Amino acid sequence: MQINNLNLITYMEFIDFFKNEVKKKLQDELVLKNPMAVPNLVKIVINVGAGEAVSNKNVLEKIQEQMANLAGQKPVITKAKKSVSAFKIRRGLPIGVKVTLRGKNMFSFLEKFIKIVLPRVRDFRGLSENNVDKTGNLNVGLTEQTIFPEIDFDKIDKIRGLQITIVTSAKNKDEGLKLFKALGIPFSV
Repeated sequence: MQINNLNLITYMEFIDFFKNEVKKKLQDELVLKNPMAVPNLVKIVINVGAGEAVSNKNVLEKIQEQMANLAGQKPVITKAKKSVSAFKIRRGLPIGVKVTLRGKNMFSFLEKFIKIVLPRVRDFRGLSENNVDKTGNLNVGLTEQTIFPEIDFDKIDKIRGLQITIVTSAKNKDEGLKLFKALGIPFSV
């Protein structure tokens, strides 16, 4: 089964694809004897920072609603860890929204991200390999939330960017890159 065709597959089909094709391919490529040592997906974290929440308290509720639509579960409001006087931010002030996806929600979001969202990015030629950090996690910043099919363009108040982090159990950048390429995430050449 190929993950790059536009037919969305079920959760169980994705798990079978991951176990039967991706894990076996990675075990051979990385020359690992133990199948438990093969890198795996741990979680996906989606984060939206909203500095304008300092002056407008309703902003976070709107962002929370949009994030719940695109992630399929309720997000949490994040608070500032430090005070920054230049931005009028005090410690403990709500300034963002994040959601952590695991299990079924993680795999369905990843499939939607690969097949639907990334092709909708304007002038998309693949992700940079520099988006994978030294521990094998992929970080992708998107400039607008409207590329997600669940977001109704008429109902948004402002175009906001968001950060998506795909966390893996990879030990280094090379293992992470091989995992993402085996999953079908497009990287630029």
